[in-house]
Amino acid sequence: MAFLTDISLGQYYPGDSFVHRLDPRTKLLSILCFMTALLISFEPIVLIGFSILTLVIIASSQLPLALVLRNVRPFIWLFFLTIFVHVFLTPGRLLYTMPLMSLKITYEGLTLGLIYSVRLVLLILLAALLTLTTSPIELTDALERMLSPLKRFKVPTHEVVMMLTLSLRFIPTLLEEAQRLKNAQVSRGASFEGNVVQRIRSIVPLILPLFISAFRRADDLALAMDSRCYTGGEGRTSFRKLVFKSADYLVLLAVLTSLMLLIIF
Repeated sequence: MAFLTDISLGQYYPGDSFVHRLDPRTKLLSILCFMTALLISFEPIVLIGFSILTLVIIASSQLPLALVLRNVRPFIWLFFLTIFVHVFLTPGRLLYTMPLMSLKITYEGLTLGLIYSVRLVLLILLAALLTLTTSPIELTDALERMLSPLKRFKVPTHEVVMMLTLSLRFIPTLLEEAQRLKNAQVSRGASFEGNVVQRIRSIVPLILPLFISAFRRADDLALAMDSRCYTGGEGRTSFRKLVFKSADYLVLLAVLTSLMLLIIF
């Protein structure tokens, strides 16, 4: 279960880089545009460009490269599964036939498998960059401002955004709790080694205590909010006012222009 310590989604890494100083709405909109572009693009040259751009963003955010890349490690099995499914199930030009199982590896399948895997890697890295460079409070304010038009239709945007942000915030907390339970089980003689089936069976005893801990934390959080007279979003104000700066407009213009060019060509 070493993968529990690899996921940094939901964690905030304090800093004063160019990416950290951007308005959280700029980062949210840019990430959504990048993800949309990744989902509609199948050209290898475009994916190479996105990969280079992602590395540039990581460098400009001044985040440790290992901190960002370690989010990919827990999903390595998914990348291999994606490549495996496309390689053997996509018809096309034959590259190689495995002698024992008569499975045919095709050029088109290998290409599609690599493209989909690279897209998954970039999506994971972009999501990690968003949470690492944006604090939960900034995310809450940005989402609430972006969804504010829905208030006209009686949608409780503040409560919805609060739930989403709390869920994201408690991901590292639950992972830490799972690691603590795992260490407690190991100290009592439990083993988490072996084949896949044995590992799954060893994880089952952790599920119930983890659920109980999650409900206990949720109950404590509800009591803490109630003791501070939290009554929802009606009439609430923000300590920090979100204001677009020149850098935000330039970034949004560059992102939207790139997305339009990609759609047109």
